[in-house]
Amino acid sequence: MEKNEVLEGLVTGKPVIIDEAATSVRYGDSTVGCNHNGSSSVTGTVIFSTLVAISGAYAFGNAVGYSSPVKSGITEDLGLSLAEYAVFSSILTVGGMLGAACSGKIADLLGGRGAMGISEVFCITGWLAIVFSKDAQWLNLGRLLIGCGSGVLCYVIPLYLSEIATKNVRGAFASLFTVMLCCGKAVMFIIGSLINWRTSALIGVVPCVLQLIGVFFIPESPRWLAKTNETKEFEATLRRLRGEKANISQEATDIRLYTEYMQQIADGGLRNLFQKRYINPLIVGVGLMVFQQFGGLSGFSYYTSFIFESAGFPSKVGSIAIAVLQILMAILGVLFIDKSGRRPLLLVNIGRWNMLGLCHYRTFILPAGFSCKQGTNSHIGDYWSIGFPA
Repeated sequence: MEKNEVLEGLVTGKPVIIDEAATSVRYGDSTVGCNHNGSSSVTGTVIFSTLVAISGAYAFGNAVGYSSPVKSGITEDLGLSLAEYAVFSSILTVGGMLGAACSGKIADLLGGRGAMGISEVFCITGWLAIVFSKDAQWLNLGRLLIGCGSGVLCYVIPLYLSEIATKNVRGAFASLFTVMLCCGKAVMFIIGSLINWRTSALIGVVPCVLQLIGVFFIPESPRWLAKTNETKEFEATLRRLRGEKANISQEATDIRLYTEYMQQIADGGLRNLFQKRYINPLIVGVGLMVFQQFGGLSGFSYYTSFIFESAGFPSKVGSIAIAVLQILMAILGVLFIDKSGRRPLLLVNIGRWNMLGLCHYRTFILPAGFSCKQGTNSHIGDYWSIGFPA
């Protein structure tokens, strides 16, 4: 049986056997090496590269949390209606979809460093457009550009983190994206409640600039270098990430074999995704992302202050409490993901999403529908009729 069949088994979830020496993966009569003899320690280069990468997640969190606390300031200064402000809040998601749609191609062409750099150029331009905006058009353009950059970052950062980290900490490092996103939202919730909306937007530029500078000092993803056949730089980068004394030969071999296999199956293009052997991973992967968005988290983040005000609860207290709770849950994910595995955490989250959806339905949709039938001027009804597209 060929080596690419072994790797296909790893991709599609077919049974594999780890031998007693824990140095190879066996599928039938074939064997492919595993990187158990390589370095499992986290080097300073990996830590620094991770800090640079997750600063982009922090910047994205700033963007998500920005629209909630500054609503009153923007609407008063620029005279926006509720509908106009809803467009401003929601258009970040539109930009995110555009960025996400081309994120894979950008990452393939430019690598992780290049993709993060070009994304931050979009984000910086967008934040500056908001800072100097005089009307709704400039606000929307700036928010759209931030969304485009953030859509690319949401794909590239977790991918880059997983490719530079060792297997024993890969899940935790990738989860840092969520932690920093929540931290970015929390900080922007607090800052936006205390200072002017233009100053808040200017503060949002800071992590973008830091990442843009930082990408010039971090190594490229070894897997991307292997994919582009830059052999010498690939080995030098892998040694830089794992340490000078680490044995990288087995990991380098594994990366090359996996890259060759992925290039072979890539010849079929998007059609490969719809083959019968990939249907279960495809449904699970896409389904998780779809149902996460249907949970309403994005809309809730954009209108947190407004929701609490409509409920008669102090918006600043509620916004900060939500942000702190999200940070705590994200930290728990980092701590448990490599110990308990992905599946148990996903099952727990599915139950949480169901409960959250029922709470949203009971709290907002039913009262809004009742108010609309009665012909009353319900703020919550306005939120769901205008803000729901976010």
